[in-house]
Amino acid sequence: MSEQDEFQREFDLRWADDAEHREPSARARMLAARWKENPPQPQPFRAAPGPVAPRRSSWLSTAIVLGCVVAVILVLGYARFQAPY
Repeated sequence: MSEQDEFQREFDLRWADDAEHREPSARARMLAARWKENPPQPQPFRAAPGPVAPRRSSWLSTAIVLGCVVAVILVLGYARFQAPY
């Protein structure tokens, strides 16, 4: 068998892309069969928003973060102060 014959037998992607008929994917076939018996109900483009929890004040969040930073600085400073040289 020559290289030319092997080249001709190789699957050519351009030939497949130019095909007029394409077989649907397995998921598309499954959904088509399911929807034939039980079509989906229409859905709004966006769902109605659910209940919104009240937001925390940005000042409260800032105070919590700054408090944590101060606590870490104090703990590290205390640990360094207690460490023998």
